[in-house]
Amino acid sequence: MHYNLLLVISLLFVIFMLVMLGQKIKISSPIFLVLAGLFISFMPKIPQIEVDPELIFLIFLPPLLYEAAWYTSWNDFWKWKRPIALLAFGLVIFTSTIIAYASQAMIPGFTLALGFLLGGIISPPDAVAASSVLKGIKVPKRVLTILEGESLINDASSLIVFRFALAAIVTGQFSLQQAIGTFFWVAGMGIVVGLVIAHVAYAVHRFLPTTPSIDAALTLLTPYFMYIVAEQFHFSGVMAVVSGGLFLSYRSHEILTHGSTRLQTIGVWATLVFVLNGLVFILIGLELPMIIKGLEGYSILEAVKYAVIISILTIVVRLVWIYPATFIPRFLFKSIRENEANPGLKNPFILGWAGMRGVISLASALSIPLFLNSGQPFPHRNLILFITFVVILITLVFQGLTLPFIVNWLGIKEIDHIAPEEEQEAGIKLRIKKAALNQLNEKYSSEIKNNELLSFLKHEIESDISLTHQRLNSMECQICQKKEIEQYNKVLKELYITQRKELYSIRKEYAFSDDEIRKQEMQLDFDEAKITWNGHS
Repeated sequence: MHYNLLLVISLLFVIFMLVMLGQKIKISSPIFLVLAGLFISFMPKIPQIEVDPELIFLIFLPPLLYEAAWYTSWNDFWKWKRPIALLAFGLVIFTSTIIAYASQAMIPGFTLALGFLLGGIISPPDAVAASSVLKGIKVPKRVLTILEGESLINDASSLIVFRFALAAIVTGQFSLQQAIGTFFWVAGMGIVVGLVIAHVAYAVHRFLPTTPSIDAALTLLTPYFMYIVAEQFHFSGVMAVVSGGLFLSYRSHEILTHGSTRLQTIGVWATLVFVLNGLVFILIGLELPMIIKGLEGYSILEAVKYAVIISILTIVVRLVWIYPATFIPRFLFKSIRENEANPGLKNPFILGWAGMRGVISLASALSIPLFLNSGQPFPHRNLILFITFVVILITLVFQGLTLPFIVNWLGIKEIDHIAPEEEQEAGIKLRIKKAALNQLNEKYSSEIKNNELLSFLKHEIESDISLTHQRLNSMECQICQKKEIEQYNKVLKELYITQRKELYSIRKEYAFSDDEIRKQEMQLDFDEAKITWNGHS
Protein backbone atom coordinates (compact mmCIF):
# COMPACT_ATOMS: atom_id res chain seq x y z
CA MET A 1 0.00 0.00 0.00
CA HIS A 2 2.69 2.48 1.06
CA TYR A 3 4.84 1.48 -1.91
CA ASN A 4 2.00 2.07 -4.40
CA LEU A 5 1.15 5.40 -2.81
CA LEU A 6 4.79 6.48 -2.98
CA LEU A 7 4.88 5.40 -6.64
CA VAL A 8 1.82 7.52 -7.49
CA ILE A 9 3.15 10.57 -5.61
CA SER A 10 6.55 10.21 -7.30
CA LEU A 11 4.87 9.92 -10.69
CA LEU A 12 2.84 13.08 -10.04
CA PHE A 13 5.98 14.97 -9.02
CA VAL A 14 7.74 13.82 -12.19
CA ILE A 15 4.74 14.98 -14.25
CA PHE A 16 4.84 18.47 -12.70
CA MET A 17 8.57 18.78 -13.38
CA LEU A 18 8.14 17.56 -16.97
CA VAL A 19 5.27 19.95 -17.69
CA MET A 20 7.38 22.88 -16.50
CA LEU A 21 10.31 21.67 -18.59
CA GLY A 22 8.03 21.27 -21.59
CA GLN A 23 6.80 24.85 -21.16
CA LYS A 24 10.39 26.02 -20.91
CA ILE A 25 11.42 24.39 -24.20
CA LYS A 26 8.00 25.15 -25.78
CA ILE A 27 6.81 21.58 -26.43
CA SER A 28 3.16 20.76 -25.86
CA SER A 29 2.58 18.84 -22.61
CA PRO A 30 0.90 15.71 -24.10
CA ILE A 31 3.73 15.21 -26.60
CA PHE A 32 6.47 15.81 -24.05
CA LEU A 33 4.85 13.57 -21.42
CA VAL A 34 4.41 10.65 -23.85
CA LEU A 35 8.04 10.89 -24.94
CA ALA A 36 9.21 11.25 -21.33
CA GLY A 37 7.14 8.23 -20.27
CA LEU A 38 8.64 6.26 -23.14
CA PHE A 39 12.16 7.22 -22.04
CA ILE A 40 11.48 6.50 -18.35
CA SER A 41 9.96 3.09 -19.14
CA PHE A 42 13.27 1.82 -20.60
CA MET A 43 15.39 3.01 -17.69
CA PRO A 44 16.82 0.18 -15.57
CA LYS A 45 15.03 -0.82 -12.35
CA ILE A 46 11.95 1.21 -13.21
CA PRO A 47 8.86 -0.74 -12.04
CA GLN A 48 6.55 -1.72 -14.88
CA ILE A 49 3.15 -0.10 -14.63
CA GLU A 50 0.08 -1.90 -15.90
CA VAL A 51 -2.98 0.26 -16.56
CA ASP A 52 -6.42 -1.17 -15.90
CA PRO A 53 -8.55 0.03 -18.88
CA GLU A 54 -11.67 0.12 -16.72
CA LEU A 55 -9.81 2.55 -14.47
CA ILE A 56 -9.18 4.88 -17.41
CA PHE A 57 -12.77 4.67 -18.64
CA LEU A 58 -14.29 5.10 -15.19
CA ILE A 59 -11.93 7.52 -13.42
CA PHE A 60 -10.32 9.54 -16.19
CA LEU A 61 -12.91 9.73 -18.96
CA PRO A 62 -15.98 11.32 -17.24
CA PRO A 63 -14.23 14.41 -15.77
CA LEU A 64 -12.12 15.03 -18.89
CA LEU A 65 -15.17 14.86 -21.16
CA TYR A 66 -17.25 16.93 -18.77
CA GLU A 67 -14.62 19.65 -18.54
CA ALA A 68 -14.33 19.77 -22.34
CA ALA A 69 -18.13 20.03 -22.67
CA TRP A 70 -18.30 22.70 -19.97
CA TYR A 71 -15.98 25.02 -21.87
CA THR A 72 -17.59 24.35 -25.25
CA SER A 73 -19.85 27.12 -26.51
CA TRP A 74 -23.29 25.63 -27.22
CA ASN A 75 -24.01 28.42 -29.73
CA ASP A 76 -20.80 27.72 -31.65
CA PHE A 77 -21.33 23.96 -31.35
CA TRP A 78 -24.82 24.22 -32.85
CA LYS A 79 -23.69 26.67 -35.53
CA TRP A 80 -21.07 24.20 -36.84
CA LYS A 81 -23.07 21.02 -36.17
CA ARG A 82 -22.84 19.87 -39.80
CA PRO A 83 -19.01 19.68 -40.08
CA ILE A 84 -18.80 18.38 -36.49
CA ALA A 85 -21.24 15.54 -37.26
CA LEU A 86 -19.50 14.70 -40.54
CA LEU A 87 -16.21 14.30 -38.67
CA ALA A 88 -17.48 12.77 -35.44
CA PHE A 89 -19.73 10.17 -37.08
CA GLY A 90 -19.01 10.07 -40.81
CA LEU A 91 -15.21 10.11 -40.54
CA VAL A 92 -15.15 7.60 -37.66
CA ILE A 93 -17.18 5.08 -39.68
CA PHE A 94 -15.20 5.82 -42.87
CA THR A 95 -11.85 5.41 -41.05
CA SER A 96 -12.99 2.21 -39.35
CA THR A 97 -14.07 0.73 -42.69
CA ILE A 98 -10.85 1.61 -44.54
CA ILE A 99 -8.67 0.34 -41.69
CA ALA A 100 -10.75 -2.85 -41.47
CA TYR A 101 -10.29 -3.82 -45.11
CA ALA A 102 -6.66 -2.66 -45.28
CA SER A 103 -5.59 -4.58 -42.17
CA GLN A 104 -7.47 -7.70 -43.32
CA ALA A 105 -5.63 -7.59 -46.65
CA MET A 106 -2.22 -6.84 -45.11
CA ILE A 107 -1.99 -8.91 -41.91
CA PRO A 108 -2.10 -12.73 -42.25
CA GLY A 109 -5.02 -14.26 -40.34
CA PHE A 110 -6.60 -10.87 -39.61
CA THR A 111 -10.39 -11.06 -40.08
CA LEU A 112 -12.71 -8.22 -41.12
CA ALA A 113 -14.21 -8.12 -37.60
CA LEU A 114 -10.73 -7.67 -36.14
CA GLY A 115 -10.15 -4.92 -38.70
CA PHE A 116 -13.28 -3.06 -37.57
CA LEU A 117 -12.16 -3.53 -33.98
CA LEU A 118 -8.81 -1.91 -34.78
CA GLY A 119 -10.56 0.81 -36.81
CA GLY A 120 -12.90 1.63 -33.93
CA ILE A 121 -9.92 1.89 -31.59
CA ILE A 122 -7.77 4.28 -33.62
CA SER A 123 -10.45 6.37 -35.38
CA PRO A 124 -11.14 9.07 -32.71
CA PRO A 125 -8.68 11.99 -32.37
CA ASP A 126 -7.88 13.16 -28.85
CA ALA A 127 -9.45 16.40 -27.61
CA VAL A 128 -6.77 17.25 -25.06
CA ALA A 129 -3.87 16.71 -27.45
CA ALA A 130 -5.32 18.93 -30.18
CA SER A 131 -6.30 21.78 -27.83
CA SER A 132 -2.93 21.62 -26.02
CA VAL A 133 -0.94 21.73 -29.25
CA LEU A 134 -3.04 24.57 -30.69
CA LYS A 135 -2.90 26.58 -27.47
CA GLY A 136 -1.16 29.86 -28.18
CA ILE A 137 -1.33 29.37 -31.96
CA LYS A 138 -3.54 31.72 -33.94
CA VAL A 139 -6.02 29.56 -35.81
CA PRO A 140 -9.51 30.57 -36.98
CA LYS A 141 -12.29 30.30 -34.41
CA ARG A 142 -14.21 27.99 -36.77
CA VAL A 143 -11.35 25.47 -36.87
CA LEU A 144 -11.05 25.36 -33.07
CA THR A 145 -14.81 25.01 -32.59
CA ILE A 146 -15.08 22.12 -35.07
CA LEU A 147 -12.07 20.32 -33.55
CA GLU A 148 -13.44 20.68 -30.01
CA GLY A 149 -16.95 19.65 -31.07
CA GLU A 150 -15.68 16.65 -33.02
CA SER A 151 -13.55 15.40 -30.15
CA LEU A 152 -16.51 15.67 -27.78
CA ILE A 153 -18.74 13.21 -29.61
CA ASN A 154 -16.42 11.10 -31.79
CA ASP A 155 -15.47 9.06 -28.70
CA ALA A 156 -19.06 7.83 -28.51
CA SER A 157 -19.26 6.76 -32.16
CA SER A 158 -15.84 5.06 -32.10
CA LEU A 159 -16.57 3.20 -28.85
CA ILE A 160 -19.87 1.95 -30.28
CA VAL A 161 -18.08 0.65 -33.42
CA PHE A 162 -15.48 -0.93 -31.14
CA ARG A 163 -18.07 -2.67 -28.97
CA PHE A 164 -20.02 -4.07 -31.91
CA ALA A 165 -16.84 -5.45 -33.49
CA LEU A 166 -15.75 -6.88 -30.13
CA ALA A 167 -19.13 -8.56 -29.63
CA ALA A 168 -18.93 -10.05 -33.14
CA ILE A 169 -15.48 -11.52 -32.43
CA VAL A 170 -16.28 -12.84 -28.95
CA THR A 171 -19.69 -14.35 -29.80
CA GLY A 172 -19.15 -15.04 -33.51
CA GLN A 173 -22.46 -13.32 -34.41
CA PHE A 174 -23.05 -10.00 -36.15
CA SER A 175 -26.05 -8.30 -37.79
CA LEU A 176 -25.49 -4.99 -39.63
CA GLN A 177 -29.16 -3.97 -39.41
CA GLN A 178 -29.25 -4.68 -35.68
CA ALA A 179 -25.93 -2.86 -35.19
CA ILE A 180 -27.20 0.31 -36.90
CA GLY A 181 -30.43 0.31 -34.88
CA THR A 182 -28.58 -0.32 -31.64
CA PHE A 183 -26.08 2.44 -32.50
CA PHE A 184 -28.80 5.11 -32.56
CA TRP A 185 -30.57 3.62 -29.54
CA VAL A 186 -27.41 3.52 -27.41
CA ALA A 187 -26.31 7.05 -28.40
CA GLY A 188 -29.83 8.54 -28.12
CA MET A 189 -30.59 7.01 -24.73
CA GLY A 190 -27.17 8.11 -23.52
CA ILE A 191 -28.18 11.70 -24.32
CA VAL A 192 -31.49 11.22 -22.48
CA VAL A 193 -29.75 9.89 -19.36
CA GLY A 194 -27.27 12.77 -19.42
CA LEU A 195 -30.00 15.40 -19.71
CA VAL A 196 -32.14 13.83 -16.96
CA ILE A 197 -29.24 13.78 -14.48
CA ALA A 198 -28.22 17.28 -15.61
CA HIS A 199 -31.72 18.56 -14.75
CA VAL A 200 -31.50 16.93 -11.32
CA ALA A 201 -28.07 18.52 -10.73
CA TYR A 202 -29.45 21.87 -11.95
CA ALA A 203 -32.31 21.68 -9.43
CA VAL A 204 -29.92 20.86 -6.56
CA HIS A 205 -27.59 23.76 -7.42
CA ARG A 206 -30.43 26.16 -8.10
CA PHE A 207 -32.95 25.56 -5.35
CA LEU A 208 -31.12 24.02 -2.38
CA PRO A 209 -28.97 26.06 0.08
CA THR A 210 -25.58 24.94 -1.21
CA THR A 211 -22.21 26.46 -0.29
CA PRO A 212 -19.26 27.12 -2.66
CA SER A 213 -17.57 23.93 -1.43
CA ILE A 214 -20.71 21.84 -1.95
CA ASP A 215 -21.23 23.32 -5.42
CA ALA A 216 -17.65 22.51 -6.42
CA ALA A 217 -17.97 18.97 -5.04
CA LEU A 218 -21.28 18.43 -6.85
CA THR A 219 -19.71 19.41 -10.17
CA LEU A 220 -17.11 16.68 -9.57
CA LEU A 221 -19.73 14.02 -8.80
CA THR A 222 -22.11 14.90 -11.66
CA PRO A 223 -20.10 13.47 -14.62
CA TYR A 224 -19.54 10.21 -12.73
CA PHE A 225 -23.28 9.88 -12.07
CA MET A 226 -24.00 10.49 -15.75
CA TYR A 227 -21.40 8.04 -17.00
CA ILE A 228 -22.07 5.22 -14.52
CA VAL A 229 -25.88 5.34 -14.80
CA ALA A 230 -25.75 5.34 -18.61
CA GLU A 231 -23.26 2.46 -18.71
CA GLN A 232 -25.30 0.54 -16.13
CA PHE A 233 -28.20 0.48 -18.61
CA HIS A 234 -25.79 -0.28 -21.51
CA PHE A 235 -26.20 3.17 -23.05
CA SER A 236 -23.41 5.52 -24.13
CA GLY A 237 -21.76 6.99 -21.04
CA VAL A 238 -19.77 9.34 -23.27
CA MET A 239 -22.90 10.86 -24.84
CA ALA A 240 -24.48 11.14 -21.38
CA VAL A 241 -21.53 13.15 -20.01
CA VAL A 242 -21.23 15.34 -23.11
CA SER A 243 -24.95 16.18 -23.37
CA GLY A 244 -25.28 16.78 -19.64
CA GLY A 245 -22.13 18.88 -19.57
CA LEU A 246 -23.31 21.06 -22.45
CA PHE A 247 -26.67 21.63 -20.75
CA LEU A 248 -25.19 22.59 -17.37
CA SER A 249 -22.56 24.76 -19.04
CA TYR A 250 -25.31 26.70 -20.83
CA ARG A 251 -27.10 27.16 -17.46
CA SER A 252 -23.94 27.82 -15.44
CA HIS A 253 -24.87 31.46 -14.78
CA GLU A 254 -27.97 30.22 -12.93
CA ILE A 255 -26.31 27.53 -10.80
CA LEU A 256 -22.95 29.16 -9.99
CA THR A 257 -24.37 32.54 -9.05
CA HIS A 258 -21.73 33.81 -6.62
CA GLY A 259 -18.22 34.87 -7.57
CA SER A 260 -16.64 32.83 -4.78
CA THR A 261 -18.48 29.70 -5.97
CA ARG A 262 -17.34 30.19 -9.54
CA LEU A 263 -13.74 30.92 -8.56
CA GLN A 264 -13.56 27.91 -6.25
CA THR A 265 -15.09 25.59 -8.85
CA ILE A 266 -12.77 26.81 -11.58
CA GLY A 267 -9.75 26.30 -9.31
CA VAL A 268 -10.79 22.78 -8.35
CA TRP A 269 -11.42 21.73 -11.94
CA ALA A 270 -8.25 23.32 -13.30
CA THR A 271 -6.16 21.34 -10.80
CA LEU A 272 -8.03 18.07 -11.34
CA VAL A 273 -7.89 18.20 -15.14
CA PHE A 274 -4.20 19.15 -15.10
CA VAL A 275 -3.36 16.13 -12.93
CA LEU A 276 -5.55 13.69 -14.90
CA ASN A 277 -4.20 14.82 -18.27
CA GLY A 278 -0.63 14.54 -17.02
CA LEU A 279 -1.19 11.03 -15.69
CA VAL A 280 -2.94 9.84 -18.84
CA PHE A 281 -0.25 10.93 -21.26
CA ILE A 282 2.73 9.77 -19.23
CA LEU A 283 1.00 6.40 -18.71
CA ILE A 284 0.74 6.04 -22.49
CA GLY A 285 4.54 6.21 -22.73
CA LEU A 286 5.07 3.91 -19.74
CA GLU A 287 2.94 1.17 -21.31
CA LEU A 288 5.26 0.36 -24.23
CA PRO A 289 7.51 -2.24 -22.50
CA MET A 290 4.45 -4.23 -21.43
CA ILE A 291 3.06 -4.08 -24.97
CA ILE A 292 6.35 -5.20 -26.57
CA LYS A 293 6.69 -7.95 -24.00
CA GLY A 294 3.35 -9.35 -25.10
CA LEU A 295 4.24 -9.40 -28.81
CA GLU A 296 4.48 -13.14 -29.12
CA GLY A 297 4.24 -14.64 -32.60
CA TYR A 298 5.44 -11.47 -34.34
CA SER A 299 8.86 -10.01 -34.85
CA ILE A 300 9.33 -6.36 -33.85
CA LEU A 301 10.12 -5.53 -37.49
CA GLU A 302 6.85 -7.05 -38.71
CA ALA A 303 4.80 -5.30 -36.04
CA VAL A 304 6.48 -1.95 -36.74
CA LYS A 305 5.82 -2.34 -40.48
CA TYR A 306 2.11 -2.99 -39.96
CA ALA A 307 1.84 -0.18 -37.41
CA VAL A 308 3.59 2.44 -39.56
CA ILE A 309 1.49 1.60 -42.64
CA ILE A 310 -1.74 1.82 -40.65
CA SER A 311 -0.58 5.09 -39.03
CA ILE A 312 0.09 6.65 -42.44
CA LEU A 313 -3.24 5.32 -43.72
CA THR A 314 -5.04 6.83 -40.72
CA ILE A 315 -3.54 10.26 -41.44
CA VAL A 316 -4.25 10.06 -45.18
CA VAL A 317 -7.85 8.88 -44.70
CA ARG A 318 -8.63 11.94 -42.55
CA LEU A 319 -7.12 14.29 -45.15
CA VAL A 320 -9.01 12.52 -47.95
CA TRP A 321 -12.30 12.83 -46.06
CA ILE A 322 -11.92 16.43 -44.96
CA TYR A 323 -12.11 18.14 -48.36
CA PRO A 324 -15.25 16.44 -49.75
CA ALA A 325 -16.91 16.86 -46.34
CA THR A 326 -16.08 20.58 -46.50
CA PHE A 327 -16.93 21.43 -50.10
CA ILE A 328 -19.67 19.00 -51.24
CA PRO A 329 -22.29 20.52 -48.87
CA ARG A 330 -21.26 24.00 -50.11
CA PHE A 331 -21.73 22.86 -53.70
CA LEU A 332 -25.14 21.25 -53.02
CA PHE A 333 -26.75 23.92 -50.84
CA LYS A 334 -26.94 27.60 -51.72
CA SER A 335 -27.82 28.55 -48.13
CA ILE A 336 -24.42 27.28 -46.94
CA ARG A 337 -22.59 29.35 -49.56
CA GLU A 338 -24.55 32.44 -48.53
CA ASN A 339 -24.25 32.03 -44.76
CA GLU A 340 -20.73 30.62 -44.35
CA ALA A 341 -17.49 32.19 -45.54
CA ASN A 342 -15.46 30.03 -47.91
CA PRO A 343 -12.95 28.12 -45.76
CA GLY A 344 -10.43 27.88 -48.62
CA LEU A 345 -7.94 25.02 -48.89
CA LYS A 346 -5.71 25.86 -45.93
CA ASN A 347 -8.21 25.63 -43.08
CA PRO A 348 -9.50 22.14 -43.97
CA PHE A 349 -5.88 20.96 -44.12
CA ILE A 350 -5.31 22.16 -40.54
CA LEU A 351 -8.47 20.31 -39.49
CA GLY A 352 -7.15 17.21 -41.21
CA TRP A 353 -3.65 17.43 -39.77
CA ALA A 354 -4.91 17.94 -36.19
CA GLY A 355 -6.18 14.35 -35.91
CA MET A 356 -3.91 13.25 -33.06
CA ARG A 357 -4.84 10.07 -31.18
CA GLY A 358 -4.62 9.63 -27.41
CA VAL A 359 -6.11 8.13 -24.28
CA ILE A 360 -9.41 6.79 -25.68
CA SER A 361 -7.56 4.71 -28.24
CA LEU A 362 -5.18 3.26 -25.65
CA ALA A 363 -7.96 2.52 -23.14
CA SER A 364 -10.06 0.81 -25.82
CA ALA A 365 -7.15 -1.38 -26.92
CA LEU A 366 -6.31 -2.34 -23.34
CA SER A 367 -9.94 -3.30 -22.66
CA ILE A 368 -9.85 -6.12 -25.24
CA PRO A 369 -10.40 -9.34 -23.25
CA LEU A 370 -7.67 -11.94 -23.00
CA PHE A 371 -9.97 -14.82 -24.01
CA LEU A 372 -12.99 -15.49 -26.20
CA ASN A 373 -16.21 -17.06 -24.87
CA SER A 374 -14.89 -20.41 -26.08
CA GLY A 375 -11.86 -20.05 -23.80
CA GLN A 376 -9.39 -19.56 -26.66
CA PRO A 377 -6.92 -16.65 -26.51
CA PHE A 378 -8.20 -13.46 -28.18
CA PRO A 379 -6.67 -13.46 -31.69
CA HIS A 380 -3.98 -10.85 -32.48
CA ARG A 381 -4.64 -8.95 -29.22
CA ASN A 382 -0.99 -8.02 -28.62
CA LEU A 383 -0.51 -6.89 -32.21
CA ILE A 384 -3.60 -4.64 -31.97
CA LEU A 385 -2.18 -3.14 -28.78
CA PHE A 386 1.18 -2.47 -30.44
CA ILE A 387 -0.38 -0.95 -33.57
CA THR A 388 -2.55 1.29 -31.41
CA PHE A 389 0.47 2.50 -29.45
CA VAL A 390 2.45 3.30 -32.60
CA VAL A 391 -0.53 5.15 -34.14
CA ILE A 392 -0.80 7.27 -30.97
CA LEU A 393 2.94 7.91 -30.96
CA ILE A 394 3.19 8.88 -34.64
CA THR A 395 0.05 11.04 -34.77
CA LEU A 396 0.69 12.70 -31.44
CA VAL A 397 4.41 13.34 -31.77
CA PHE A 398 4.87 13.77 -35.53
CA GLN A 399 1.65 15.65 -36.28
CA GLY A 400 1.70 17.47 -32.94
CA LEU A 401 5.23 18.80 -33.37
CA THR A 402 4.73 19.80 -37.00
CA LEU A 403 1.26 21.38 -36.60
CA PRO A 404 2.48 24.77 -35.23
CA PHE A 405 5.02 25.08 -38.06
CA ILE A 406 2.40 24.20 -40.68
CA VAL A 407 -0.03 26.79 -39.27
CA ASN A 408 2.68 29.48 -39.41
CA TRP A 409 3.90 28.37 -42.85
CA LEU A 410 0.40 28.46 -44.35
CA GLY A 411 -0.25 31.89 -42.85
CA ILE A 412 -3.68 30.91 -41.54
CA LYS A 413 -6.02 33.88 -41.00
CA GLU A 414 -9.47 34.32 -39.50
CA ILE A 415 -12.10 33.59 -42.17
CA ASP A 416 -15.29 34.60 -40.35
CA HIS A 417 -16.17 38.10 -39.27
CA ILE A 418 -15.44 38.07 -35.54
CA ALA A 419 -14.91 41.21 -33.49
CA PRO A 420 -11.53 41.42 -31.71
CA GLU A 421 -11.50 40.05 -28.15
CA GLU A 422 -10.80 43.51 -26.69
CA GLU A 423 -13.77 44.99 -28.52
CA GLN A 424 -16.06 42.16 -27.39
CA GLU A 425 -14.86 42.55 -23.80
CA ALA A 426 -15.55 46.28 -23.84
CA GLY A 427 -18.96 45.76 -25.45
CA ILE A 428 -20.01 43.20 -22.84
CA LYS A 429 -18.75 45.37 -19.99
CA LEU A 430 -20.72 48.32 -21.38
CA ARG A 431 -23.94 46.29 -21.52
CA ILE A 432 -23.71 44.97 -17.95
CA LYS A 433 -22.71 48.36 -16.52
CA LYS A 434 -25.68 50.00 -18.24
CA ALA A 435 -27.99 47.29 -16.88
CA ALA A 436 -26.70 47.99 -13.35
CA LEU A 437 -27.14 51.75 -13.81
CA ASN A 438 -30.71 51.32 -15.08
CA GLN A 439 -31.51 49.15 -12.05
CA LEU A 440 -30.18 51.82 -9.70
CA ASN A 441 -32.11 54.64 -11.41
CA GLU A 442 -35.38 52.74 -11.63
CA LYS A 443 -35.45 51.06 -8.21
CA TYR A 444 -33.33 53.20 -5.92
CA SER A 445 -33.62 56.77 -7.26
CA SER A 446 -34.89 58.18 -3.95
CA GLU A 447 -32.39 56.21 -1.86
CA ILE A 448 -29.48 57.53 -3.96
CA LYS A 449 -30.29 61.10 -2.84
CA ASN A 450 -30.11 60.19 0.86
CA ASN A 451 -27.42 57.47 0.83
CA GLU A 452 -23.88 58.66 0.06
CA LEU A 453 -22.64 55.14 -0.55
CA LEU A 454 -25.33 54.51 -3.20
CA SER A 455 -24.62 57.90 -4.73
CA PHE A 456 -20.92 57.06 -4.92
CA LEU A 457 -21.76 53.68 -6.49
CA LYS A 458 -23.84 55.38 -9.17
CA HIS A 459 -21.03 57.81 -10.02
CA GLU A 460 -18.55 54.93 -10.11
CA ILE A 461 -20.68 52.99 -12.62
CA GLU A 462 -21.21 56.11 -14.74
CA SER A 463 -17.45 56.68 -14.74
CA ASP A 464 -16.84 53.06 -15.81
CA ILE A 465 -19.35 53.47 -18.66
CA SER A 466 -17.61 56.63 -19.82
CA LEU A 467 -14.18 54.96 -19.73
CA THR A 468 -15.49 51.94 -21.63
CA HIS A 469 -16.99 54.19 -24.32
CA GLN A 470 -13.61 55.90 -24.69
CA ARG A 471 -11.90 52.52 -24.94
CA LEU A 472 -14.29 51.40 -27.69
CA ASN A 473 -13.67 54.63 -29.61
CA SER A 474 -9.91 54.18 -29.33
CA MET A 475 -10.18 50.76 -30.97
CA GLU A 476 -10.66 52.31 -34.39
CA CYS A 477 -6.88 52.26 -34.81
CA GLN A 478 -5.80 48.63 -34.48
CA ILE A 479 -2.07 49.36 -34.15
CA CYS A 480 -2.66 51.94 -31.44
CA GLN A 481 -5.15 49.60 -29.81
CA LYS A 482 -2.62 46.78 -29.47
CA LYS A 483 0.15 48.99 -28.09
CA GLU A 484 -2.17 50.78 -25.68
CA ILE A 485 -3.65 47.55 -24.36
CA GLU A 486 -0.22 45.94 -23.90
CA GLN A 487 0.99 49.00 -21.99
CA TYR A 488 -2.24 49.12 -19.98
CA ASN A 489 -1.92 45.46 -18.94
CA LYS A 490 1.78 45.87 -18.12
CA VAL A 491 1.05 48.81 -15.81
CA LEU A 492 -1.86 46.92 -14.22
CA LYS A 493 0.38 43.95 -13.39
CA GLU A 494 2.96 46.26 -11.81
CA LEU A 495 0.22 47.86 -9.71
CA TYR A 496 -1.00 44.44 -8.57
CA ILE A 497 2.55 43.53 -7.47
CA THR A 498 2.79 46.81 -5.54
CA GLN A 499 -0.59 46.18 -3.89
CA ARG A 500 0.41 42.66 -2.86
CA LYS A 501 3.59 44.01 -1.27
CA GLU A 502 1.46 46.52 0.62
CA LEU A 503 -0.83 43.73 1.82
CA TYR A 504 2.26 41.90 3.10
CA SER A 505 3.27 45.03 5.04
CA ILE A 506 -0.25 45.39 6.42
CA ARG A 507 -0.21 41.75 7.60
CA LYS A 508 2.99 42.39 9.59
CA GLU A 509 1.40 45.36 11.38
CA TYR A 510 -1.32 43.17 12.98
CA ALA A 511 -3.78 46.08 12.63
CA PHE A 512 -6.22 44.20 10.39
CA SER A 513 -7.59 40.66 10.50
CA ASP A 514 -6.13 38.00 8.22
CA ASP A 515 -9.61 37.23 6.87
CA GLU A 516 -10.06 40.75 5.52
CA ILE A 517 -6.54 40.75 4.09
CA ARG A 518 -7.24 37.44 2.31
CA LYS A 519 -10.43 38.89 0.80
CA GLN A 520 -8.47 41.78 -0.70
CA GLU A 521 -5.81 39.34 -1.88
CA MET A 522 -8.47 37.23 -3.61
CA GLN A 523 -9.87 40.34 -5.28
CA LEU A 524 -6.40 41.15 -6.63
CA ASP A 525 -6.09 37.56 -7.86
CA PHE A 526 -9.43 37.83 -9.61
CA ASP A 527 -8.54 41.17 -11.23
CA GLU A 528 -5.20 39.81 -12.45
CA ALA A 529 -6.85 36.60 -13.69
CA LYS A 530 -9.05 38.67 -16.01
CA ILE A 531 -5.93 39.75 -17.89
CA THR A 532 -4.72 36.14 -18.17
CA TRP A 533 -8.15 34.85 -19.30
CA ASN A 534 -8.22 37.48 -22.04
CA GLY A 535 -4.96 36.10 -23.42
CA HIS A 536 -2.74 39.07 -22.49
CA SER A 537 -0.47 37.38 -19.98
